[in-house]
Amino acid sequence: MDPYSKAIERARQGQGQEFSAEGRALMPTDIVYTQTRCVDLYPGWLKQHRIIAGDAQNEASKAYKVLRTQVSQRMRQHGWRTLGVTSPQQGEGKTLTAINLSISLALEKNQTVLLVDANLSQPSIHTYLGIDVDLGLREHLLEGAPVQKILVHPKIQGLIILPGSVPLTTSSEALSSRPMLQLVQELKRRYPMRWVIFDLPPVLVSDDVLAFAPYIDAMLLVAEEGRTLRPELSRAAELVKSSNQNLIGTVLNNSMERNSMYGMS
Repeated sequence: MDPYSKAIERARQGQGQEFSAEGRALMPTDIVYTQTRCVDLYPGWLKQHRIIAGDAQNEASKAYKVLRTQVSQRMRQHGWRTLGVTSPQQGEGKTLTAINLSISLALEKNQTVLLVDANLSQPSIHTYLGIDVDLGLREHLLEGAPVQKILVHPKIQGLIILPGSVPLTTSSEALSSRPMLQLVQELKRRYPMRWVIFDLPPVLVSDDVLAFAPYIDAMLLVAEEGRTLRPELSRAAELVKSSNQNLIGTVLNNSMERNSMYGMS
């Protein structure tokens, strides 16, 4: 069995906070998912795809705890609840960072996280986690598929996934559309105690991030040591700041320093 404990959730329909039948506010460990699809994750698949946050036996998971603490402190300091994760180019570890960070945050006491695959042109969170999906964010935005039919609980305490499905060529138009704005607003209204993490496309590959960044509270930029070029990182940071002033930091992925696989500056 995977190393993560199961969470339980029951949401009182139409309310922003989750409550028990007695009216007591529910904690993440109280919650039971009745409408959200629950799936099992397989430890071998997660390890193969470097999903290691929450695995106490993996030394690298400590780096994600450090990143989690840095991110949560800055988010709470400003009262932010929505965070976008991007990178300058493809293959620099942004999706891996978004997943492991979301898991690590969700495992904090009294914290829940919704991870949204907003990389509409190349969705991959479900692949990293080994989840089969028929409906995703694309179907909600273009076809009006209800969000409750899309959400997935991967049986990791406090974590919900809003996955992607098939690639969408008109991704920037979809991300800046009224349905997307309404979705972000609804997620913030309905779940006031939940952090929402958006895995976004690389900022230098398309205009998707520039179109979507104004909708959310803050951004996190991921770079990979030995791969990301300094001019690209500088340009990406400039673009992110121009569209969303709240760039909370830059994550250095695969740092050569011992015990520093991730560090946020």
